[in-house]
Amino acid sequence: MTHENQFGRNGWTPDQLSSLKGKTYLITGANTGAGFQASRILLSKGAQVVMLNRNPAKSKAAISELKKEFGSETMVSFITMDLAELASVRKAALEILDKVPQIDVLICNGAIAQIAQQQLTVDGFESQLGVNHYGHFLLSGLLFERLEESKGRIVVVSSEGHKMGLKSMQFDDMNWDKNYHPNKVYSQSKLAQMMFAYKLQDKIKQHSKTVEVYVCHPGASNTSLIRESANMATRLSWSIMVKLGLVQSAEKGAYPEVMCATANDLEQRAYYGPTGLLNFGGPVGECKLEPFVLDDEVLTKLWTLSEKATSHNWPI
Repeated sequence: MTHENQFGRNGWTPDQLSSLKGKTYLITGANTGAGFQASRILLSKGAQVVMLNRNPAKSKAAISELKKEFGSETMVSFITMDLAELASVRKAALEILDKVPQIDVLICNGAIAQIAQQQLTVDGFESQLGVNHYGHFLLSGLLFERLEESKGRIVVVSSEGHKMGLKSMQFDDMNWDKNYHPNKVYSQSKLAQMMFAYKLQDKIKQHSKTVEVYVCHPGASNTSLIRESANMATRLSWSIMVKLGLVQSAEKGAYPEVMCATANDLEQRAYYGPTGLLNFGGPVGECKLEPFVLDDEVLTKLWTLSEKATSHNWPI
C-alpha cells in the first residue's frame, strides 16, 4: 500500500454502504464467485442487479438462492451473454438496452484464467484476451451512452497478475501463437483491461463526458477462476495456497468491486484492492499503480487495435 487507507485501519467494508434503492447494477460473470458475492452485497442494500452470464441454468440457480435469502420480490435477473462471442455480447447489449432503462454501474467482473493450452474464441482471439478484454471492451462501448445518461460508472476488475508478464502488449503476436504461456497470457489480458480503463478515462475527460471509470483487483480469493482448464501445476499451487490460509473468501474478494461501484471520493486514476501482504488480502484501499500500466503510446495503440478487432467505434 502506498497511501494511508482513506477508509481507516480496517479498509472499506460493506458496513459503510447505505441504501442502494433505485440503483441498477450490471455484473458480468455473476452467478458464482466474487460476482455472485457482489450481487449479494448490492441486493442486501436494496439495489437492482442484472447478471450477465453465459449459463442460464446456473443463473437461475443463483437467482433462486438469492431470492431465498432476500425474498421473492428481490430485484435480480439475468441476461444470457457469453463474453467469448462478440455476437453474443452484441445480442445481450440489445436486450439490455431494451429491458434496462437505467444503468448506474457496469461491473466488468467475468473472467477466465490460466488456460493450460492455447484456445481461440469463435472470433479468432486467444481465449483469455478475448473474454477478459475484448468482450468487456465491446460491452462497455455498446452500453456507454446509457451509462452516460445516468452519469454512471464502469468498474474494471483486473488482477495482481497484470504485473507477472511482459508489462506491455505483445502487439506482434496478440494470440501468442509462438510463445503461449497460460500465466503470461492471463497477465496480458488483465493488463489490457487496465489499459482500456485508463485510456477510457482520458477520452471521457477529453470529450467532457460524465461516466466514471474505476479499476480494482480482488486479491487472492477462493473462487472457481482456477478450474480444470488450468494445468496441474497451477491447480496444485492454488490448492496449497488455499490449505495454508493464504486465500481469502470470495465474499471478501468482492469488496473492491462493490466499493468501486458505490463509494464516493475515490480517485479514478488509481488501483484499488486488498492492501495486505502481497495484496493477497487485508484491508481494501488504494494500491500502487505501476507506471508501465499508464504508457500512453501502448494505451493508444491497444485502443485502436481493440476497436478494429471488435468492429466497434466508441461514441467518444
